Amino acid sequence: MRILGIDYGDSRIGVAISDPMGWTAQGLEMIKSKESLKKAVLRLSEIIKEYGVTDIVIGYPINMNGTKGPRTERTEEFIKKISDFGEFNIIKWDERLTTVSAHRTMNELGIKASKKKDIVDTMSAVLILQGYLDRMAGNKKS
Repeated sequence: MRILGIDYGDSRIGVAISDPMGWTAQGLEMIKSKESLKKAVLRLSEIIKEYGVTDIVIGYPINMNGTKGPRTERTEEFIKKISDFGEFNIIKWDERLTTVSAHRTMNELGIKASKKKDIVDTMSAVLILQGYLDRMAGNKKS
């Protein structure tokens, strides 16, 4: 069982994958989507097949006041595009402050500003997926 984490953005898509046991999230890659969303979606379909993904957790951009905006609509359109790639569950995960957390983590790790742009989306995907994995582990204990 592998779970894919996605931080979808108009320019870049951060991708993370769970370990086979579903305990930890590891950054996989950042896919550029600005030039060609079609190519980006095709790359995601390859990843889904390669890892035998059973679930996809995608960051769901809800405004701080709980409302949905234009980013949410674009994410919904993206979800429709990837839902054709197989039989898996798509879980929408509240991503509020995920990018802020990713930047904070990179600062704590001493990552240079010039490198942050290249990894912030992947780190955000890791945080999204790890949050989901931690929630599921907590639910199993109950």
